[in-house]
Amino acid sequence: MSSLAEKTPSYEIVIGLEVHVQLLTESKMFCGCSTKFGAPPNTLTCPVCIGMPGTLPVMNRKAFELALKAALALNCQIARFTKWDRKNYYYPDLPKGYQISQYDLPLSRDGYLPIRDPKGLIEPKNIGIIRVHLEEDAGKSMHDEKAGTGDSRIDLNRAGTPLLEIVSKPDIRSPAEAKAYLTELKLLLNYLGVSDCNMQEGSLRVDANINLHIPSPDGTVATPIVEVKNMNSFRAVERALAYEAERQYREWRETGKRKGEAPKSTRGWDEDLGVTLPQRSKEESSDYRYFPDPDLVPVTVSEEEIERIRRSLGELPAAIRARLERSYGITPYDSDVIVNQGRAVVDYYSKLADGCGDGKLASNWIQQDVLRTLNERQIGIDRFPVAASALAQLLTKVRTGEIATSRAREALALMIDSGKPVDEAIAALGIQRVDEAELVALGRELLQSNAKVLADLKDGNLKAAGWLIGQAKRRNPNIDPNRFREICLKLVEEMKAEA
Repeated sequence: MSSLAEKTPSYEIVIGLEVHVQLLTESKMFCGCSTKFGAPPNTLTCPVCIGMPGTLPVMNRKAFELALKAALALNCQIARFTKWDRKNYYYPDLPKGYQISQYDLPLSRDGYLPIRDPKGLIEPKNIGIIRVHLEEDAGKSMHDEKAGTGDSRIDLNRAGTPLLEIVSKPDIRSPAEAKAYLTELKLLLNYLGVSDCNMQEGSLRVDANINLHIPSPDGTVATPIVEVKNMNSFRAVERALAYEAERQYREWRETGKRKGEAPKSTRGWDEDLGVTLPQRSKEESSDYRYFPDPDLVPVTVSEEEIERIRRSLGELPAAIRARLERSYGITPYDSDVIVNQGRAVVDYYSKLADGCGDGKLASNWIQQDVLRTLNERQIGIDRFPVAASALAQLLTKVRTGEIATSRAREALALMIDSGKPVDEAIAALGIQRVDEAELVALGRELLQSNAKVLADLKDGNLKAAGWLIGQAKRRNPNIDPNRFREICLKLVEEMKAEA
């Protein structure tokens, strides 16, 4: 999908994203309650997370370390001293009447995330990160308007769950860039083991701030900023922002309102209708009356701690893509597909490419055969029946012309189903190498006995070679169709020269 900025050059889209990510901890941010998803409502609570008087919170050390890990991977500056603040507002799913968060002294700030699109629809760029900080989640309100009762129920299982809030700079210039940023962020957090980023379970939630910069005779006009909520997929984010940009431009043309002349507002995305709908005016920081939480001590971080976490990051997705492209000569698209499958698939691919000596061939088989099997069987690469070394043996035979690709796929299917090693699978299927001289003789025989096919090929109708290949495969299923086609076309050229 191309950006609206490309479709409508009369204005520039300006987008900043606020992403809330649930951290992979077993217990909540300030108490020992479980963070397990799917438990019966209000069964994973205690006096601390439901805000009973007299209770005292205690920081989850694991959550803080995961937050540091994410902040370092996002190239942020880590604060050596950070504190906790109370964000005050009243809502039924916030039992304390405030949320423990971080305000003026966050965990980290001033980072960036590189994005790119292997299809070339957007230009590679760095998206700035304003801050990455920790906070606790609120509960969940469940409304039954669709059932006709109008009832609302509150589930506090999620209250107190550790969240990482990642706030981007308004560097995003199209819905496509927003989707690319979210896709890369999710991949990075998965590689780090910081979060599972499951949007269906609420582990990753996105709010988008969007407005337009419109050239005018009096200078650039900025429309009022709108925060868009209720987007439950990256595709929904892209669609919602595309719609909202068009809506703001249409409204500006009708009313002429600009930034400062109308309040910031919040709108919700309706997936079924494909529109954003007004919700409420948007709060400013002063509305939350932040003040330091008196029940929690500030946290200091040493250089040694930062370096320990930095060493634990491992190779990150952007670096892995660059290494695969450099070492194995594959395209950005291929490296993107492989890296998106996770570290285990990257390791499998590297062993396969090293073993068969052809990075592109290995990439093709990973994408066309290995991943298909994993998807069909709903398994991970760790349960794939064929080891990388065994598949490398098979691909080496393909690369050297010992067996045809089609027959190699038959052998792989047998290896997957039976567990047979390469040579046994090949023998069981009767796969043998066809001598080059035999291919030439068979091609000459078929051409000489089929005058119409020969005439078509001489006239440049290359589709006629398909008939020859079909006849050859009936004679000998081990024939490599691509090689046989090359030989037949060469023979036709020789016959034309002789004539």
